[in-house]
Amino acid sequence: MSNDPSFQRASMIQRLEDETFDVLVVGAGITGAGVALDAATRGLKVALVERDDFASGTSSKSSKMIHGGLRYLQQGDVKLVRQALHERQRLFDNAPHLVTVLPFMIPILTKDGVVSKKISRALGSAMWMYDATGGWRIGKLHRRLKKGKAFAHLPTMHQERLASAYLYFDAGADDARVVLTLCRTAAANGAVVANRCGVTRLTHGADGRANGAVVRADGRDITVRAATVVNAAGVWSDDVRALDEGTHPDTIRPAKGVHVTVPWEKVRCDIAVVIPVPKDRRSLFLVPWGPKPDGTFEHAYIGTTDTDYNGSIDDPQCTKDDIDYVLRAVNASLTTDVTEADITGVWAGLRPLVKAADDGRTADLSRNHALHQSTNGMFTITGGKLTTYREMAEDTVDAVVHQLGRKAKCHTRSLRLLGAGRRQRPDGSAESHLYGRYGTLADEIRALVAADPSLGTPLAPGQPHLRAEAVYAVRHEMALTVDDVLTRRTRIRLFDRRAAMEAAHVVASLMATELGWSAEETEQQVNDFLALCAAEQTAGASA
Repeated sequence: MSNDPSFQRASMIQRLEDETFDVLVVGAGITGAGVALDAATRGLKVALVERDDFASGTSSKSSKMIHGGLRYLQQGDVKLVRQALHERQRLFDNAPHLVTVLPFMIPILTKDGVVSKKISRALGSAMWMYDATGGWRIGKLHRRLKKGKAFAHLPTMHQERLASAYLYFDAGADDARVVLTLCRTAAANGAVVANRCGVTRLTHGADGRANGAVVRADGRDITVRAATVVNAAGVWSDDVRALDEGTHPDTIRPAKGVHVTVPWEKVRCDIAVVIPVPKDRRSLFLVPWGPKPDGTFEHAYIGTTDTDYNGSIDDPQCTKDDIDYVLRAVNASLTTDVTEADITGVWAGLRPLVKAADDGRTADLSRNHALHQSTNGMFTITGGKLTTYREMAEDTVDAVVHQLGRKAKCHTRSLRLLGAGRRQRPDGSAESHLYGRYGTLADEIRALVAADPSLGTPLAPGQPHLRAEAVYAVRHEMALTVDDVLTRRTRIRLFDRRAAMEAAHVVASLMATELGWSAEETEQQVNDFLALCAAEQTAGASA
C-alpha cells in the first residue's frame, strides 16, 4: 500500500475523465467504500463516486456499533451472527484505532423482586451461545452481575426493580470515520475516489452491457468508462437500477432508525445498557459517548427505532413521534425524567432492507445481504449491516472478477487500514481523542498545530475537536461544506447541535481560507448549515 495519504479531489476528478476502469462503484457508504478497497487491493482499476458526501446516507447514522447482533441470534439467524462476529474481530485487528471494546449490560428487572427462572435461564443460554458463536474472540466472556454491581453501571435505574443483570462484550466505532478511512485506504491503493459526483445516467455498450456512467461534478458532465459497474447506493440502489433496467424494481424496504442524544449526567451509564420498550417487542440501546479523563462522559445516546418509512429517502427526519417513543422507553427505565428539553442532538437514518415475501415488522427482516446482477451485467449489492461490510465487498468483487475473466484473491481479511499502526491506545483525553479518529495519522494534526498554534484551540467551547481538524478535513479528507466538517468529519452536530451552530462561522472561516471562498460564499455556507439544523429542530417539534 502506498504511504502517500493525499486525497485530492481535483486530481481525482481529472482521473475520472482521463482513465478507463475495470470497475465503477456507485455510492460511497460503508458498502461501496468496502467494495472499492477490496477491488483496488486485488489490482483492479477502480473508480468510486458518491452523489453527496462520503457516508452521508445510512452509514453515518447507524447505532455506531460493530457487533454480532444478539437479537439476530434470538431470531435464529446463527449464520449471520457468526459472520458478523468474525468480521468484528477483523476490524479490531485491521483498525484498532477506530474500533473499541464496548461492554453491554442487560438488566433483569422485576416488580416484586423475584426473577423468573425461565427468563433468566433463556437469557443465560443466549449469552453462552453468543460467546460460542464468536463473541469469545474479543477476549472476554459474558458474566452475571449481582444487583449492586449492575446498579453501579447505571445508577439512574429504578433500584427497587433491579434483580441482577448480564454483562457481555461487543464493540463500538464512529461509523463515518470508518467509511472515510476505507475511502482513503482505497485511494492509497490506487482507487479514484470522489464525492459530489452524482450519476445522472448509466452508459451501455453495443452489446447492451453497462460500461460506465455519466456523472455530474462541479457543474459539468463527465463520462466515466468502466468494464463493470457495481451499484452500492444503499436505499437509493433501486433508483440506480432503474437507470440500468428502465423500470424501478422496488426491492428495497427502507426502515427508519432514530437516535436521540442527551447530556450524560441525565443518564450516568458507564457502559452500554439495553433497555426495554414498554408495550413493544423491542429494546433500545443507551450508550455513553465522549469519554473524559475522570471516567465520566460528555453525552449519551439512545436508539434505535425500527419502523417502516414512506417519506423522501433524501431527507429522513427525527419527528416528535420518534422522540416521544424514545423518551417513553428511557423514562420507563430511569428515574431522572429525561425530557425533550434535555435533547442536545438527534440523527435519523434509513436501513436499506431487502423486501421479504411477507409484510412483517422491519425489525424482523433479515440483515443478510443480497447480490443481484442485471441482464445488462450491473451488480447491485444490498442489505447487510455495518459490521459485515467487508464480507459483502468480498462477495461482490468475487463476482466482478469472475465477470472480467480474471483471477485475483481477496486481501482485505488482514489488510490494516490507514492509520492503523501498532501503537497502544494512549491515555489522556486529548491524545485519546486524536488517536481514536486518526490513529498514527494524528501526527499530521499535531504538525498543523505546531505550525499554527491557533489551530490547537477547540472548534467550539467544551468540544474536544480542534480547529486543526477542520483544516485537515479540507486538505486530506475531501470536506467541501461546513456540514461535511460538523456532521461527518467531526460529529458535533449529532451530539451537540447548539455547539455545532456556534462553530459554523469558525469552520466556514477556516474552510474559506483553504478553498478560496468569497465572503458571500462563506456566509452562504453558514446559512445553509444553520438551515439544516433549523429543519431538524422543526421536524422534532412536530408529529
